[in-house]
Amino acid sequence: MYSHTYSARRLQRLEVVETGRRLRWSEDEKLRIVLESLQGPRLVSATARRHGISRSLLLIWRRAFEASRSMAGAAFVPAVVVPAAETPPEQASRTAASPMVGRMVIVLGRGRRVVVDAGVDAAALARVLDVLERR
Repeated sequence: MYSHTYSARRLQRLEVVETGRRLRWSEDEKLRIVLESLQGPRLVSATARRHGISRSLLLIWRRAFEASRSMAGAAFVPAVVVPAAETPPEQASRTAASPMVGRMVIVLGRGRRVVVDAGVDAAALARVLDVLERR
């Protein structure tokens, strides 16, 4: 009557089917596989099949590789304080006529902010903001 319910009398044989073993890949092997997948377009699936791994695992390895590569480019640079150069008379009169005062607060994502003076070097600020955006 209820054929879908469990019955101990019907269970006669139990087989354990091995689904495969978990492979351990060394960091060198992972790097070699990731670099192989980066050789050309559309090589992720083909490379994953060739090495017997899933496409999603290879994509995880690629993301980790890209993150480590972007962090390798980031470095600390020493700050050097130099004495202020004398301003030529034509610039001195211009700055006396229109002094640059004030601060600017730049709010970045994740609760970060940068506070700069009005006389900040635009190129240096752009480099700092570029580094902060990548983190």
